[in-house]
Amino acid sequence: MAKVLMKGNEAIAEAAIRSGCRHYFGYPITPQTEIAAYMAKRMPKIGGTFLQAESEISAINMVYGVASAGLRAMTSSSSPGVSLKQEGISYLVGCDLPALIVNVQRGGPGLGGIQPSQSDYFQATKGGGHGDYHLIVLAPASVQEMADLTAKAFDLADKYRMPAMLLADGTIGQMMEPVELPEDMSGPKYDKPWAVRGTENKREHNIINSLYLVPEQLEVKNFERYKKYAEVEKNEALCEEYMTEDADVCVVAFGIAARVSKNAIDAARAKGIKAGLIRPITLWPFPSENIAKMADRVKGFISVELSMGQMIEDIRLAESCKKPVKLCNRVGGMIPSPEEVLKAIEDMEGGAF
Repeated sequence: MAKVLMKGNEAIAEAAIRSGCRHYFGYPITPQTEIAAYMAKRMPKIGGTFLQAESEISAINMVYGVASAGLRAMTSSSSPGVSLKQEGISYLVGCDLPALIVNVQRGGPGLGGIQPSQSDYFQATKGGGHGDYHLIVLAPASVQEMADLTAKAFDLADKYRMPAMLLADGTIGQMMEPVELPEDMSGPKYDKPWAVRGTENKREHNIINSLYLVPEQLEVKNFERYKKYAEVEKNEALCEEYMTEDADVCVVAFGIAARVSKNAIDAARAKGIKAGLIRPITLWPFPSENIAKMADRVKGFISVELSMGQMIEDIRLAESCKKPVKLCNRVGGMIPSPEEVLKAIEDMEGGAF
């Protein structure tokens, strides 16, 4: 299969189309605007729907409507825009609707800047809207994964009947790399007997609703949803391990930070320091078991992040405070250099925790 040179944002859009998405609703914001631009060109040519909504709030509620009909729908934005979508995301969860939300992160808080960031980790993995809920959150580290994980996100959303989020950073969204795109990326087909599609007088009406005025009913619904989440945690956690077999120091990083960290690990190995990497591919469910196993044999962990330290909390929970966890970070649109990560590895190897 021939490879095509594409931007990360364009790879998301094309993979969504090849995964059966025919309904896109969004609003332009840097650094994800190429997704909307690509969909504006492609969707009319394939009989799909592209609509630039009047706001991010409108866009997420349009996704809600299409998802209620059992069709694949998506929206994309960047950090401030995703904040505006949070109420609609909570409604999607409350109605158990599959959909894809893409966040190509930029610096914050507030308008922040247009450079890459990973500071929406808490918002994505802890439920940024109201109520008790989770999203399936996938974190690509290459343009190829921008495509592959878009397809996987749609499949997991349908499988578990819940929204999924692709949490990328601005660097991966804007960079260009060769990418392989199968014609059909739609994956398994899931029956959707719950969808609101008209009854033809052959069945009872389906109702999509997140309002439960009887507290006992809402309690039961929330407990049922968390049983499903337990299945997701059991079956769907994904990560990549790099040189972890004999590692004394374990770096944990995702997205662009993981790519930088691999270079640092190679440099550390060249100096005789046994460093390794765990790269979470799913941020929720978090690959806690992989971290826990490493905690029994490494000196400590280094969390490399484009934030003030968010994923580091999940690392500490996973390793049960057995070993020290150090933060190596840059923020405001800055990216740690391999030299900075290498320095953190050397410090931990030398006992500077």
